Amino acid sequence: MSKKSNDSKSRMDFQALRKEYQTDGIDDERLLDNPIEQFRVWFDAAVAASPGEWFEPNAMTLATADSSGAVTARIVLLKGLGEGSIRFFTNYESTKGQQLSNNPAAAVVFNWPHQGRQVRMEGSVTRTSHHISETYFHSRPRGAQLGAAVSRQSSVIQSRQQLQEARDRLDRELGDQPVPLPANWGGYQLVPTKVEFWQGRLDRLHDRLIYLAGDDGWQRFRISP
Repeated sequence: MSKKSNDSKSRMDFQALRKEYQTDGIDDERLLDNPIEQFRVWFDAAVAASPGEWFEPNAMTLATADSSGAVTARIVLLKGLGEGSIRFFTNYESTKGQQLSNNPAAAVVFNWPHQGRQVRMEGSVTRTSHHISETYFHSRPRGAQLGAAVSRQSSVIQSRQQLQEARDRLDRELGDQPVPLPANWGGYQLVPTKVEFWQGRLDRLHDRLIYLAGDDGWQRFRISP
């Protein structure tokens, strides 16, 4: 048998990959009027039902776009939840930071496969205050602070060794002193104008409930899967 035949047999059949979602679905009558508060309920449930320490329920896909419309996406961590916003932190000079400077809008997706749930949010993005950024920065492990201070995120580097040496050099220079908050590092808050709650159901007849922000507050709709 030829190598080509063996390769073809060993290839993954992506069309055959599927999962049936057997859940109770979303009860419209039990949803809260405010989507951020409803998100908090789902997030707490995702944490309580976490399948293990390896799972990060606060991981979210963040999509941003530049002024020409080119889109990029990556996983970041939710690090704050306000009355009307969610918060994350990053390097302001990174690709996402540059895109948010030129086009301050973003979309995020939370995926909790152990519950067959997703939450999507879309809205405008602004930087947090210096105080919020500094408070969170100094709550991180010292190694993470040093890493953030020396990393020029998304820029080309010669080697990993170069990065490690820069971190070690800064650590020696600071001694017992705290790591200063880098001027190019801090928080963003996304204020959603659209929030979707998705619950997997049998036969792909999933539940999708959307909240839209309007002049009179939030409006809620059930949409087709």
